[in-house]
Amino acid sequence: MGSRQILTILILTNTLLSFITPTHCSSSSKSENVTVSLYYETLCPYCANFIVNYLVKIFQNGLISIVNLRMVPWGNAWIDKSDGSFICQHGSDECLLNTIEACTIIVYPDVVRHFRFIHCVERLTLEGKHTEWINCFQKSGLGTVPIDCYNSGYGTVIEQKYAKETAQLNPPHRFVPWVVVNNQPIQEDYGNFVAYICKAYKGPKPEACRSLSPMVDSIEKSNSIQPVCYVDEERT
Repeated sequence: MGSRQILTILILTNTLLSFITPTHCSSSSKSENVTVSLYYETLCPYCANFIVNYLVKIFQNGLISIVNLRMVPWGNAWIDKSDGSFICQHGSDECLLNTIEACTIIVYPDVVRHFRFIHCVERLTLEGKHTEWINCFQKSGLGTVPIDCYNSGYGTVIEQKYAKETAQLNPPHRFVPWVVVNNQPIQEDYGNFVAYICKAYKGPKPEACRSLSPMVDSIEKSNSIQPVCYVDEERT
């Protein structure tokens, strides 16, 4: 590992806590935004589908301007108490990709940049090509420093913190994707997440919200059930 990469890792260590706390706002305008946290795991097909086909829309319709989006790649994984190793619902590849995505979030804290990478990886998951994940660095215009983060062991530190945050959810998450809007889990109704964002936002409604007005007014009556990966599902 080169000296520049070592320096990068040291900087990441010093800034780790500030980037992965549950809420962080960099300006007064950001403080008015709606905080959306997605707790997910990289090889759950329903998480991948949500990221690739639904969550991406807030970048396309401009809603990202009123959202503080937090991606938390841990999901239904757990820590083996005997040796501290990670065990993931969809096997070792998922543990690898959870950590790579966690490193990418920290190395590239700009949500537009790290989401572009995550979207690429999750699209590969849907296509059954997740082993080609390394190509997503080039496709998303990012460097490969997250791989150094993973190899150095700092990715494990990040994932341990994501594990702790996920374990402290109240109410506890029962499945993934688990979407939380301003500290309120929307549970099985995650497919209507845009309506929840618009209802929670107290500023002038953007166009994407105005076009959803009837849905926003009736989300409490919604009975949208989406497929999920349950915590107690059989592990692969």
